[in-house]
Amino acid sequence: MNGETSLEIAARRLESALHVLEQRLTLRLKAAGDAAGGLFDQDRAKLASELDASRARERELEEAGAQASEALGRAIREIRTALNGQEA
Repeated sequence: MNGETSLEIAARRLESALHVLEQRLTLRLKAAGDAAGGLFDQDRAKLASELDASRARERELEEAGAQASEALGRAIREIRTALNGQEA
């Protein structure tokens, strides 16, 4: 037994088991991180898509607002013209 005590042998075996455990834990954490990274990328892509759709909707609403403003301006001018025509 090379002059080792039972305690020394047990300590060496424990050290070896801890080393194996650390390696396995590292591999599992890496695998979990890779999976979580994939989910993050999916979420980011989904949010980017939703943002693009929101911006397109914003442009549509701005255009509709501009058209409504023009129509309102025309209506005001027509009313003023009609009122001025009655006064004459």
